[in-house]
Amino acid sequence: MSLPARLKRELRFLKGLTRTLKRVKSIAPDSGNLICDDLEAAVDKWSGSPAITFEGKTVNYGELDAIANRYAHWAKDQGITRGATVALFMPNRLEYLAIWYGLSKVGVATALINNQLTGPALAHCLNISQALHCIVDAETSPCFEQAKGALDRHVQQWVMGPAHGDQRDLVNALKSCSHLRPDRLTARNGITAKDTALYIFTSGTTGLPKAARITHMRAQLYMRGFAGSTDARATDRIYVTLPLYHATGGLCAMGAALLNGGSVLLRKKFSASQFWDDCVNERCTMFVYIGELCRYLANHPESPNERAHKIRLIFGNGLRPDVWDTMLDRFKVGGVLEFYGATEGNVSLFNFDGRRGAIGRIPKYLRSKFNIRIVKFDVETEMPVRGSDGCCIEAAPGEIGECIGHIASDARSNFTGYADKAATEKKILHDAFQKGDAWFRTGDLMRGDSDGYLYFIDRIGDTFRWKGENVATSEVSERLSGVEGVKEVNVYGVPVGDLDGKAGMAALVVGPEFDINALADYVDREMPAYARPIFVRLQPEIETTGTFKYRKMDLVKEGFDPANTKDPLYFRDQAKGYVKLTKTVHAKILAGGYRL
Repeated sequence: MSLPARLKRELRFLKGLTRTLKRVKSIAPDSGNLICDDLEAAVDKWSGSPAITFEGKTVNYGELDAIANRYAHWAKDQGITRGATVALFMPNRLEYLAIWYGLSKVGVATALINNQLTGPALAHCLNISQALHCIVDAETSPCFEQAKGALDRHVQQWVMGPAHGDQRDLVNALKSCSHLRPDRLTARNGITAKDTALYIFTSGTTGLPKAARITHMRAQLYMRGFAGSTDARATDRIYVTLPLYHATGGLCAMGAALLNGGSVLLRKKFSASQFWDDCVNERCTMFVYIGELCRYLANHPESPNERAHKIRLIFGNGLRPDVWDTMLDRFKVGGVLEFYGATEGNVSLFNFDGRRGAIGRIPKYLRSKFNIRIVKFDVETEMPVRGSDGCCIEAAPGEIGECIGHIASDARSNFTGYADKAATEKKILHDAFQKGDAWFRTGDLMRGDSDGYLYFIDRIGDTFRWKGENVATSEVSERLSGVEGVKEVNVYGVPVGDLDGKAGMAALVVGPEFDINALADYVDREMPAYARPIFVRLQPEIETTGTFKYRKMDLVKEGFDPANTKDPLYFRDQAKGYVKLTKTVHAKILAGGYRL
């Protein structure tokens, strides 16, 4: 890279970093300034400006605040006291943000429950939230009814609409509630930024969801941080199709718009066929993405509006390099701001200067200012490697390791953890570099390069060993995405009899042009022997969480046994390529009849 190019890169990076740090600088654990105070300040500044549009209806900042105030007074009328929790179990709606914003004005926390949950998983989330009241709508109320028998205490159900049985009508109850702000001094005197504002639940890709405790301070870091990092303005309109129960859509995107006087176009859920039409018709200038959302757009047939938009920036996480190219080259979006951060963690990274595929950057000259390190990692024990002195060993550039974040008392390095103290302790690495230190374990494997760029490799537990080598599922997925006809890829490891390690298996969603014989030729040509999938499963669709993360637990459990699924299965025969995996072939594999 030439000197002028390097200088331009550094200037862009430093401008983005400075802009972000400026917005979060005043956040402090003991401050009396709360997330609701930040939102109230925005309301006072832009009261008459449009705030949120949903299903054809728009509310301005003043109207949004009035809705929030009614919920604050409702909580007081119901005797819901400071420090208590109310569960919010609804899909995206116009009132969604106003509900938790209003409750936070009177010191009540809100547990944001994934509206796709049912049965035991829903009951589990309600139980660990400790909520005694739950707000539902006509869509989620039947799910609550089915789960309430498994609750460990009575939870009052408040319905956005007609109530039945022991349900209560929330719309009716709100009519008698004042739209004026509750008195700040009496409502939240003594509450500080280290108190809980929200509970946001982990996606549950590896088990039952955990409740991450989001303090006012952490909510401010999300909302103010993205208000700065995106450089959004009052003229911006941000398209949000992600669920508001998750931090990326519900805090990052909302903060980028609402703390800058901008507006949000909110959809109930993502639709690839409607996406670009919405962007054009609603004059959107940004959108937020996560996981596979952009891949769905890339796989969708060309539409007239996909380049007729005014999108100047997209921001989010989990954008794979091949789709990154598509977003810029096919869809002509103005720029990409990729970031990294765990809902409950203290590690945040931004890719301000647009290096394709990178999740962020830590230049050498700023290394001491970041609380982040990448340490050598043992895939088999799933623990960081320690040297002869008992300390962790930093990974060299190009070497894969686990990303960890130093825990301290300041806002950016604080780790508040989960509602479950035991789950919180599991995420802490003690005595990593010196006696008494504590580091947050992200559970993510990364690789750094000599320029300080960081690249996501895999989730710990997804990476597996085969033939003495570590296999990163994300890298295999990326390679398989290049096969003609392959639309979606989910890679995982499966045990094979008594063999050491796990064999690679790929679940694929394919189009009519896909050829299983061409797949064998492709993996031989493009991938090392240990990374080539031994088994292939063709699926009509891949099951995802509400935030588009692929579910793997059931796939791993079902393995490569044709008795466990009706999906077509294939086995990599070294002489014949991929062959149909029948019961006979399955038995021969387990008996050691094939050389793997």
